[in-house]
Amino acid sequence: MRNARYYRTVLGLLLGSWILSGCATTTTPHESDPFEGFNRSIFAFNEGVDKAILKPVAKGYKAITPKPVNKGVTNFFSNLDDVIVIANDLLQFKFKQAASDTGRVLLNSTVGLLGLIDVASEFELPKHNEDFGQTLGYWGVGSGPYLVLPLLGPSSARDTVGLGVDVFLDPRLYYTGTPQGLSSNHVIYASEAVKKVDMRADFLEVEKVVEVAALDKYSYYREAYLSRRNYLVYDGNPPQNEDIGDIFDDEDDEDFDEDEEDEDEEDEEDEDE
Repeated sequence: MRNARYYRTVLGLLLGSWILSGCATTTTPHESDPFEGFNRSIFAFNEGVDKAILKPVAKGYKAITPKPVNKGVTNFFSNLDDVIVIANDLLQFKFKQAASDTGRVLLNSTVGLLGLIDVASEFELPKHNEDFGQTLGYWGVGSGPYLVLPLLGPSSARDTVGLGVDVFLDPRLYYTGTPQGLSSNHVIYASEAVKKVDMRADFLEVEKVVEVAALDKYSYYREAYLSRRNYLVYDGNPPQNEDIGDIFDDEDDEDFDEDEEDEDEEDEEDEDE
């Protein structure tokens, strides 16, 4: 499950690039965002729902929930999410990682009391982040246009498809031990509501970074999302920007060395005279 540390990493890394880019709203269409007008309207709708409902509920949840309980809820949903991670490990032929994540689920689900305690991390079984959108990217499918989904937030054409597939990998879909009168759908809706509130509560402190850094929250979130997804698809090693590489090109170094040699020769001639 994405938590406060995840958001701090994403928004913190982007802060520098945001400042360098001028911290201003772009006046030209973004190449990854051809539906910007539509996306901004959905973004405004989501912001309204967040301000009116989700954020106040998250504040109340954080105020009354002890930190150990809050952490346990986050760990519980993270453990459920690891089942989806394992499936996508296998689809990407990351068998060693799949074995590690399987051990993580087994350990946290038993010793960790159904995932409430993250025991696996103490045994050096790290948390990984894989989903079907990343799997599609791993096999060469482009992200497609940037999209903002109602209530769900930032996405892309590829990740929207991936989200639909991941639903069928969610273990909650197959849970049948519900009390009489309740269906698995009720369990999914109720648990998803708790999950969203928990995530929003974790984000309360981090959003202050956005308020300070971003003149345009929409553009800030878009760049944060696209950069994060690119980072995840390439497992932390996205392709380097060729233009940046040109700055340090060897030919430039050679020219610099030649200029230095010419200056040295001129100085020697002056001394001889």
